[in-house]
Amino acid sequence: MHHRTRSRRSAVTGAALAATGALLLTGCNDGGQAAAKDPVQEIRAKLPKAQRSAGALRIGMDVNYAPVEFRGPDGKPAGLDPEIATALGKILDVRVELVDTPFDKLIPSLQSKQYDVAMSALSDIQKRREGLDDSGKQVGPGVDFVDYFIAGTSIVVPKGNPKGIKTLDDLCGRTVALQQGTTQDEIITRQVAVCARTGRQLTPHKFDSDTKALAEVASGAAAAGVNDFPVAAYAAKSTDGGSRFEVTGAQSTSNPYGIAFRKGDTELRDTLAKAVDQLIRSGEYDKILAKWGVQAGAAQNAVVNGGI
Repeated sequence: MHHRTRSRRSAVTGAALAATGALLLTGCNDGGQAAAKDPVQEIRAKLPKAQRSAGALRIGMDVNYAPVEFRGPDGKPAGLDPEIATALGKILDVRVELVDTPFDKLIPSLQSKQYDVAMSALSDIQKRREGLDDSGKQVGPGVDFVDYFIAGTSIVVPKGNPKGIKTLDDLCGRTVALQQGTTQDEIITRQVAVCARTGRQLTPHKFDSDTKALAEVASGAAAAGVNDFPVAAYAAKSTDGGSRFEVTGAQSTSNPYGIAFRKGDTELRDTLAKAVDQLIRSGEYDKILAKWGVQAGAAQNAVVNGGI
């Protein structure tokens, strides 16, 4: 459960999954003049040579976080991020290749150039932008983000909310389940200190996947879980026909999801920002969000490094 400030999956690391590719658009133009005014053609013209020559954009993604990214019944990647990625590939006229990677390895693998960008419900936060560890020590070069979706943190409890939990303070004196390495991990770490001052200890149970954290809540071993609102809402709606969980209280700490780039890849970053804007303007972005029931997180436009 998390802000994919998370670490979600463990299987199939490094397997490159071809999402639906985007194919050549042959436009008719008047001596090239119409094409010059076509925003899609202008965006394509700015795509760096490396991706244009390869005809592909390789994206690191932890495909284990429904409904943002997960495997559908056919085993292929499905959800918000794969569909947005595929739509961006069509705008850029390149094939999209998803490289399945554990969440906590996404940024290190990006830095070691195992793919071009990372897109996996990654919250755009200062720590990631500046390459800092939990203590504020510089441990890496950091990344740039192109923000494309807004997600707050939600609390998931058993159906009926038997403990009457509505706020983070209500977690004091209880056990909470979450995915390690996520935004929720940071939120709960801060809340542990808050609860300690009240003399009511908050005990976090941290897991390497949201599925395991949710199972902890379902079993009663944890009083609640914390997660990004799209994931929390999806779990409440879909698990056991909606009879297992509910989302309680209001969202807190809204942060944008961002596509992550190596600091030096400004040309690719700025081209993807324009592609996100084009996707939003076209109306396709809203259709994708509506399909997954996450319209509440719609961004109005792409923003570079807009997180808190």
